[in-house]
Amino acid sequence: MSSLTAEQLRRQVATLLVVRASGHLEDSQRRYPRWELANDQLQRLLNDGVGGVILLGGSAVELQQRTQQLQRWSPQPLLLCADVEEGVGQRFEGASWLVPPLALGRLYQSDPVQAISLTERYGRCTADQARRCGLNWVLGPVCDVNNNPDNPVINVRAWGEDPSTAGALASAFQRGLAEGGVIGCAKHFPGHGDTSSDSHLDLPVIHHTLERLERVELPPFQAAIAAGVDSVMTAHLLLPELDPQRPATLSTAVLTKLLRETLDFKGLVVTDALVMDAIAARYGAAEAAVLAFEAGADLILMPGDADAAIDALCSAFGEGRLPLSRLDQSLQRRHQALARTGSAPPPSAFPAIVTPEEHQLERELVRRTLEINPAPKISASTGLNLVRVDSVLPSCHPLHGAAPALTLPAAQGFSTVLIHGQGVSPWQANPEAPLALEQLGHGPVLLQLFLRGNPFRGTQDSREPWPAAIQQLLDINRLAGVVVYGSPYLWDSLQPLLPETLPAAYSPGQMPEAQHQVLTQLLPGTGTRAGAFTD
Repeated sequence: MSSLTAEQLRRQVATLLVVRASGHLEDSQRRYPRWELANDQLQRLLNDGVGGVILLGGSAVELQQRTQQLQRWSPQPLLLCADVEEGVGQRFEGASWLVPPLALGRLYQSDPVQAISLTERYGRCTADQARRCGLNWVLGPVCDVNNNPDNPVINVRAWGEDPSTAGALASAFQRGLAEGGVIGCAKHFPGHGDTSSDSHLDLPVIHHTLERLERVELPPFQAAIAAGVDSVMTAHLLLPELDPQRPATLSTAVLTKLLRETLDFKGLVVTDALVMDAIAARYGAAEAAVLAFEAGADLILMPGDADAAIDALCSAFGEGRLPLSRLDQSLQRRHQALARTGSAPPPSAFPAIVTPEEHQLERELVRRTLEINPAPKISASTGLNLVRVDSVLPSCHPLHGAAPALTLPAAQGFSTVLIHGQGVSPWQANPEAPLALEQLGHGPVLLQLFLRGNPFRGTQDSREPWPAAIQQLLDINRLAGVVVYGSPYLWDSLQPLLPETLPAAYSPGQMPEAQHQVLTQLLPGTGTRAGAFTD
């Protein structure tokens, strides 16, 4: 490789970058233009050798068209990936949106055999639908052990709250991916489960010793590696006991000594997105890319400036800071991973994105992970449907005009009020009666809380006084029922307050299927699926 021309070097370096694009075809449809490149930039970068794209947004059918378009723009086979940890439908409408992994982790405590079987089917469903849409790389399983209930960013994305559960289910998910012929990705190494801050916003610091990591954080990664996972994603966090200077993503001690040498991982190492503030607020796009590669990364995900990252890496190779042998090794690992995916059939080969068996799996996962209080159904015929959602901008994925959480209560005479971060605050300065009920509405209240750990939100949701609000409604005899969608920790904290006679339920999933299954058990006369009239 010493005889490479400058142009050849640049193309080979570019092959190791993964840039962000919208799943929509048109620039005007981009939901996150801050990170999603415009089509002219994408076309230029792919033509110049950039070797991977991470996608978000749009429908599954649009994604089929988009992946074909991107591949036409590239002279080489691309790595095409997405964060579809909860099924392809989590990010692309029309595909299967499955319950979050931690739902299976809790099922594992009572029925480990069933949990493992469902998780393997979960992985296979995700892989099959990813391939139907043109993806060949699934950025999962999450191998973090969520042993900190206050974790704002991992939370229900983890497969377990202890190393044994997380390892058993992460490896089962990986087996399903492998059966479906896609590349998997164990993340976030060496473990992001015991943090109370979000690396999208800040740099978490974990003061764990290597002995502690070997006992708690590392076993799920070892299980995934043993199951044949092709790639490992780094974590943007600082571990002073291993490297007091640099985050794990940029640390030779973590990526080379621990992951490559101690755990003997031979596959691809990919950074988490370098645009996240844990890295971007401390390092420029160029230097971050060089430091990550120097530490042992093979693929650079979402650098803040792709051209600057390529220029800096080329300079580092040219100046001898980085040996060309490392470039060759990374290119070989990428080639080997892609070879294991085979050639994807054209979308026309698939009659549908979702098969009947996959629809059945969606429903079964929701059913097996529901928790329903054994109480009578909601007796109120009118009232207030008070719905707390994470956000309405740029979209509220669980809710749309025909969402059961809105339509089924409305059919019973409940008027809906949405609470969200961009709206008027429902709170007042009274710790014993925190809800400003006079501005929300009158009558019995059906409270539906769509709350779970989500990136970019930090700890803002955990500061809301829902236990006090529920007690307030109980005290004035206005609480008709409670549903929590998402966080098991919120549900666990509220259960001691709920009378045995109060209709209440918990679903790990937030999708319409979960809403339907919950509300048909809580509301009278809602046992059938009704379609909305449109003109």
